[in-house]
Amino acid sequence: MVRVSVMEETSPQAGGWNANAKTLRVLEAALLSERFTDIVDETGLAKSTVHRILASLIDEGFVAGDADQGYRAGRRFMALAGQVMAQVDISRLAAPVVDRLVAEVDCTVHVGALSGDEMVYLIRTDSSKPYRMRSRVGLAIPLHPTGMGKAVMASWDDDRIRDYAERTGLPPRTPATITDLSRLREVLAEVRQRGYALDLGENELGTVCVSAPIYDHTGKAMHGLSISSIALEHPDRTIEQFAPHAVAAADEISRLMGAKR
Repeated sequence: MVRVSVMEETSPQAGGWNANAKTLRVLEAALLSERFTDIVDETGLAKSTVHRILASLIDEGFVAGDADQGYRAGRRFMALAGQVMAQVDISRLAAPVVDRLVAEVDCTVHVGALSGDEMVYLIRTDSSKPYRMRSRVGLAIPLHPTGMGKAVMASWDDDRIRDYAERTGLPPRTPATITDLSRLREVLAEVRQRGYALDLGENELGTVCVSAPIYDHTGKAMHGLSISSIALEHPDRTIEQFAPHAVAAADEISRLMGAKR
């Protein structure tokens, strides 16, 4: 933690927690803004106060740089951040969000992780309905016919999408599977625009889902969340009514993962 040199203003006479808050404001601003003037504007503090706090943060290794070259995260901050992110367990973070979502929509909810050309189920939480999905934790599924897969692929550039198509051949899983690169590009553009993806029997006949991407602390979509049901209960595109729920839950998990969204 930051030593007394940074927090020396925390005596009752100096304002206690107010001084701590100033230090945290300067640290956050320095991590997001390179220029000294931007840090001053962002914090709303006096230049002398910002300069003094920055000097202490630099001494402690939480911030690096200077007013001429700009400021950035320091070695000590990066080391701590790396340790924290290495310990992030998305299954543990997402579980309360998923449980709440299942109670709201009464459908099966999955969370999956990107692994090569597939999504791997990390969480499957069932609804109160008597039927059960064929999915299971640990099962790997292709990207192009699945909601979670398309939600993640929508964040890719065109070269990566093309490479995936050439590498896999876009094999069909059902008659509804997208097997044409041009059509896949069109669908991913739609997903990108609206923020969620659909699987209307493309991966498994009789099963439908609506999915949203989950972003990590680097801003990459490495996970996805899906709300799944059977087509008999949610025919045509009626599963799409849960799109706002999927997006909101995925965004909440993204924030828990450290994404700035």
